[in-house]
Amino acid sequence: MNVYELYFSPTGGTKKAADLLTDALAPKAAQVNLTDSKTAFSDLALTAEDLAVITVPSYAGRVPAVAVQRLAAVKGNGARAVLVCVYGNRAYEDTLVELADTAKEAGFRVMAAVSAIAEHSIARQFAAGRPDAEDAQRLAGFAKQIQEKLARGEDTKPSLPGNRPYKKTSGSKLVPKPTSDCTRCGLCAAECPVQAIRPEDPKKVDESACIGCMRCVAVCPQSARRVNPVMLSAVGLALKKVCSDRKECELFLE
Repeated sequence: MNVYELYFSPTGGTKKAADLLTDALAPKAAQVNLTDSKTAFSDLALTAEDLAVITVPSYAGRVPAVAVQRLAAVKGNGARAVLVCVYGNRAYEDTLVELADTAKEAGFRVMAAVSAIAEHSIARQFAAGRPDAEDAQRLAGFAKQIQEKLARGEDTKPSLPGNRPYKKTSGSKLVPKPTSDCTRCGLCAAECPVQAIRPEDPKKVDESACIGCMRCVAVCPQSARRVNPVMLSAVGLALKKVCSDRKECELFLE
């Protein structure tokens, strides 16, 4: 059995959670970065004997559309899948059911699912430092239960929270802009998952293409990309009530 870790992780928090679970399942899993716009995902074909850990962030309770498109191009060919949605301590709403539907359409057999928490990618004061040691212990325990199900040869589908039809996507987003510290190095353009930043002039952003994932902010070596501070403050105030209490990782196995 080959194990694959497929992840869409613009700021790294989703990948950190994925690694904690995947490493406990199989330390030598093959890495498939769904964030990389240059990868031909249609070239990836699994077999029925394989296992995939498919991890995405929850964007306002949905799977990022670009992650759906890239996962849909993969050939699952009956491989078993463990789904992981990672959210910033607010809620993941319809993320898992949408991810399950996408994985099924791509040919995967969903046999388990996990919700995990990571530092909020925009309002970083929420779930700061997560996943933490407690999360790591919990995810390792989940991995053991998933391994036991695999050993028993069970192929049951877990019951997942969420709604069909999915909630409507929000049209609002925060678009990071360059500051005067920008040196036009081009790293943000090269790393943008949706190629919304012009390589020839990284100070120009296609706001209609941008998904507000904050990858350009995360990778900028000069810390020269930021969102509007007034809007950022407003987001923080809006999330304060729903994000302040600690939420825990969840496992869906049967």
